[in-house]
Amino acid sequence: MEKVQYKKSDFYYDLPEERIAQTPVEPRDSSRLLVYHRQTKQIEDKIFRDIEDYLQAGDVLVVNNTKVIPARMYALTKNGGVVEVLLLKRHDLNTWEVLMRPGKKGKIGVTMTIGDELSFVVKDITETGERIVEFSYEGAFEDVLSKVGTMPLPPYIKEKLENQARYNTVYSKVDGSAAAPTAGLHFTDGLLDRLKAKGVQVAEVLLHVGLGTFRPVSEEIITDHKMHSEYYQVSEEAAEIINAAKKEGRRVIAVGTTSVRTLESVADEKGLVQACSGNTEIFLYPPYQMKCVDALITNFHLPESTLIMLVACLTGREEILDVYKYAVEQKYRFFSFGDACFIV
Repeated sequence: MEKVQYKKSDFYYDLPEERIAQTPVEPRDSSRLLVYHRQTKQIEDKIFRDIEDYLQAGDVLVVNNTKVIPARMYALTKNGGVVEVLLLKRHDLNTWEVLMRPGKKGKIGVTMTIGDELSFVVKDITETGERIVEFSYEGAFEDVLSKVGTMPLPPYIKEKLENQARYNTVYSKVDGSAAAPTAGLHFTDGLLDRLKAKGVQVAEVLLHVGLGTFRPVSEEIITDHKMHSEYYQVSEEAAEIINAAKKEGRRVIAVGTTSVRTLESVADEKGLVQACSGNTEIFLYPPYQMKCVDALITNFHLPESTLIMLVACLTGREEILDVYKYAVEQKYRFFSFGDACFIV
């Protein structure tokens, strides 16, 4: 079979600005749900809580239990300039990889202050322009961060988020993300309890969402795009639950693209996973065939993004663009605080 060399523009679709959700709906599970059946190409319009009707005993939901930290801060330079600092990845107790805007102010050796409690010095600059900084502070870093940091909402969200907890899932546990695994934002504790009572299993994996979420595809030939690495972790318990399902022919349903990236980073050819941790730069695009993931719950993603390319691995490029065209016409809400899509 001839290998297709896709261009970035092959994943473009037209999205009116008013379709970009600015605020989350309440309650969480009252967002809309587009169900796409790959075998029949049928689309159903539902409410997210209706997902109960599509899940059955023995299904495994794989969720990402990362927690978004208030990773956006504003630092003062010695001459009074303001620099935006976004925490991306922790290297050790006091050292972080950060994104700085404007980057030109972040020269090696420069020191800056954030409020009265925090300061840092720029120690190094990565090949892709991120800064390695060393922080100085009193007490616990997380406590200081909660005072000086804000939630790093994506740039397309202009509205202020009144409830900061709304940018985390109800099952978030492990601090470390610069962005939310947004497909999971639709779940409530009550909905998860009902699914578990029905016999649906939940396996928790971890992937700290970093710069890859913010970085657009800049290369026209998508294979030239380089993904930023993100830290992942698969526990013994999660691996056991997932592998038992694969061996017995039960469905493994990823909640969000971050869960997909974690599973496909560690899966073997039979779709089995092992307990491990590390960093992944996996970039999934057609005609990649999923090894572990059988179905996907996800949000609607940006045109020409690595995320819509990942989803297209399940459906094919033309099909997902048809689904998105339908979603635009039916006035679904898009992106982080938008509606959900279940690809079965």
